[in-house]
Amino acid sequence: MKVLLFYPPPWKIAAPGEPAATGAHGPPDGYREGDLDADFYQTPWGLFSLGAQAIRAGHQVKVFNLSSFPWSRVEEVIRRVEADVYGMSCWTANRRGVVLAAKYLKQMRPKAHVIVGGPHATPLAKELMVHCKEIDTVALGEADHTFLELLDKLSRNEAPIGIAGTYYREQGKIKEGPHRASIANLDTLASPHEYFDTHIAMTSRGCPWACTFCGAETTWGRGFRAESVGYVLDALEKAVKRLPVKMVQIKDDTFTTNKKRVMDICRGIQLRNLQFFWSCDTRVDLLNEPLLKEMRLAGCQRLSLGVESGSQEILDKIDKKITVDEIIESTRMAKKYGIKVRYYMMLGNRGETVKTFYETLDFLKRAEPHEYVFSCLSIYPGTRDFYDAEKSGWLDRKVYFTETFQELKTPFDASPETARVLNEWFYQNSGLRTVFRETVADFEAILNELPNYHAAHMDLGAAYYHEGRLNEAETHIKKALDLGYPLPGLVYNHLACIAKARGDLDGMMNHFSVAAKVDPQHYVLIQNVNRARAWFKQDGAAKNLPLELTVRHDFQLLERTAQPTLPGPLPNDYAEWKAVTVPSPEAPTFAKTPDVEGSRHGLRDKRQLKVL
Repeated sequence: MKVLLFYPPPWKIAAPGEPAATGAHGPPDGYREGDLDADFYQTPWGLFSLGAQAIRAGHQVKVFNLSSFPWSRVEEVIRRVEADVYGMSCWTANRRGVVLAAKYLKQMRPKAHVIVGGPHATPLAKELMVHCKEIDTVALGEADHTFLELLDKLSRNEAPIGIAGTYYREQGKIKEGPHRASIANLDTLASPHEYFDTHIAMTSRGCPWACTFCGAETTWGRGFRAESVGYVLDALEKAVKRLPVKMVQIKDDTFTTNKKRVMDICRGIQLRNLQFFWSCDTRVDLLNEPLLKEMRLAGCQRLSLGVESGSQEILDKIDKKITVDEIIESTRMAKKYGIKVRYYMMLGNRGETVKTFYETLDFLKRAEPHEYVFSCLSIYPGTRDFYDAEKSGWLDRKVYFTETFQELKTPFDASPETARVLNEWFYQNSGLRTVFRETVADFEAILNELPNYHAAHMDLGAAYYHEGRLNEAETHIKKALDLGYPLPGLVYNHLACIAKARGDLDGMMNHFSVAAKVDPQHYVLIQNVNRARAWFKQDGAAKNLPLELTVRHDFQLLERTAQPTLPGPLPNDYAEWKAVTVPSPEAPTFAKTPDVEGSRHGLRDKRQLKVL
């Protein structure tokens, strides 16, 4: 079977020079650039996993990220790519784009099968099929086996009906197939890293906790299932070999649920000498010092912690099952080993008041994470917030089909005055915020804990550089290189900047030349090389023009616009069905530069909801 899996845009995006779509086809009223979280544009892991299973089973598969494509280009892709099956990932933010694409698909290819899955489609499967008659099947939750069964039936010219874990159409009626149990052994699945270049990795599915705002249980089922240590290490090794910049984001819901397993993974990374950096998401109550030390030595550069609130009252009401003291202690432990700590915070959760909000701001001053980013509560279908809102009578699920909001960002039960205070603060403080930066003394203490760890030397060397202690900076930065620092381009970038600070322009360009040979793909390096070339072209030295170079090596610098992970250019031969495609030549561009994080969209007034 020929299969196209794609991730549609949120609505009909207009190309430059085209009139903007309006109403049901266009952006929501009041939409501003940045309202969509930058992470929206990442291809969902589920599409990669479905693609991997289908390829291993012998099907021809394409995976495209069209999430920022103009609608005329989306239609062109649909017209040109002739497939038997078209699959789409449906999230709340792109639910309208999915429906619009399905309608156009059936108009162009009435005999093709259209299947939709994802966290928005799963809890609203029947309603979605009623709303959009062009969707043939909705796959519920974990769909790896479901999708293979559907492809098998279609390849044998059998009607794809009665498949476990689906809603489907039969003789004009919408029916639900039998329940499909969760996949017990995740090691039986094909790894997406066998077939796709992506810096996203997932090593487990599910979360044992049940926070009121989260839909993980709806997607993965209750409980926690994990790939074996060996399977994870094999997948990470494959991922690192494929990536131009050796950085991986582990996006499990709660990576350190099984601390022994993570400890074994970290030791395995070191035994295999897999040199790369990574981040992960987890909970504050699943960390301890031995684990954090091993994680850092294995390349962990950043922990993203779901903190949500600094008010114990709110933490209890959203069933977070953590304490403020646990948050502060886990932050202290991570800092001890030089792991950057990022808090994900929320506004508008159940019980939120002006008092609890100011408690949160005071807490952030005490806890001192390196960074935090706030988002406003979104009511996602399938969450406890969603079902409780329906029971309370202020939400009707029909609004997800009748209104054009990107996500239903609204306070759960806050008063209008509280919502006003929250929004006023949020619009002034949205995006990534920095709280804590280590001093030279802090980095010296970290190096004392990890004396032979390359990244600890790099951190200290960079700190010395910023204090003008160039000889000490050079010593530790070179030591990082000797110890196998995974991003040598950044080492040479630092050395180039040291040479420039000494007035050695030939040395600066020599270091840039070496960097371009050994590690040419990193954002900081590309930025600095282009600045230096332009400066020389303008005869900057003779004219005494300033040359500003970026000297940083933090984890966030990696996301370039390349298919299929992000919505970069498609290869020229994208519509042809053959094994290998070569991307079009392009200058390196980036979808998410260092400090872009989070949505800028505030809370809407709950009273605006058109509850039927």
